[in-house]
Amino acid sequence: MPTPTRRASARQPRRSTLVAALALAGALLAPAAFAQDFPNKPLRIIAPFPTGTGPDANTREIAAELSKVLGQNVIVENKPGASTMIGMAAGAAAAPDGYTLVMGSTTSMSVVPHLYSKVPYKHDKDFAPISIVGLLNTALIATAGVKDNNAKELITRLKTEPDSVVAATSGVGSYSHLAGEWFAAGAGLKLRFIPYATTSPYTDLVGGQQVQLMFDALPAAIGNVRGGKLKVLALTGKARHPKFPDVPTFAEAGITPYSPTAWIGLFAPAGTPKPIVDKLADAMQKATAQNPALIEKWQSYGGELRAMTPETFTAFLKEDNALWGQAITRAGIKLD
Repeated sequence: MPTPTRRASARQPRRSTLVAALALAGALLAPAAFAQDFPNKPLRIIAPFPTGTGPDANTREIAAELSKVLGQNVIVENKPGASTMIGMAAGAAAAPDGYTLVMGSTTSMSVVPHLYSKVPYKHDKDFAPISIVGLLNTALIATAGVKDNNAKELITRLKTEPDSVVAATSGVGSYSHLAGEWFAAGAGLKLRFIPYATTSPYTDLVGGQQVQLMFDALPAAIGNVRGGKLKVLALTGKARHPKFPDVPTFAEAGITPYSPTAWIGLFAPAGTPKPIVDKLADAMQKATAQNPALIEKWQSYGGELRAMTPETFTAFLKEDNALWGQAITRAGIKLD
């Protein structure tokens, strides 16, 4: 018969295997258990946009809706600057626990990586995509004092009066800047731009003294458009938008192809547990795609509210990044 010592030795490997299996099971169950309790405190969304701009307004809309769905306050913290790079870098460096998120955009995920050699985040590795929020047509917005009624009239005037208007942007290399450059190239014009990297240009745009134009989505401008202080000279799209039937497309002004479309989407830091990402993605579905009032609001300023699964959003990001990369390469723009 084996001695007691030998029996203990024989059982040791089995005990070690059991302990390892239990530890592995615990590790696998931990994120799911954590997700069940998530969220149990307020969340924060970093908005890498100046307060008062269109993407900032959209971020605050979504934060309010997510608060209702998740049952926790969702706070928006603006960290603008450097063509969204400051805010995006802060989002990438946040703890991957689902409580700090960041609102990415066309600029941060599809434009900046092609404009700069040194970007303080990796667009395809430092974030866990949650869901797109929606798409917004690009508008050519003008102060009410601009005498032209549409983009075609503006182009005709600028060919004889090239310094008669100045366009505001959200910063050098920002979406609004590149959309403006794209327009100018298509029209065979040179436009002057003034960058507003950390503040909203809309106060100056309404005033009409320093700047008279801006290429942007409509959320930040729509109130002043309806109030008669700003007007829309053109919108992207294959046909006129049903909510803006009197506004011609850029194609009607002879700018073809002209198709920059802005989007914003919610991201978590890379390494955030998948069950938490999925829970946030489900909350985004309820906050956006299943929200008739907000869908109607987005349509009212030329937008399309939608939601995606993390997997679908990831595929969308890859395609969008490639399209902007091609456009920027063709334009020969590099900002280093």
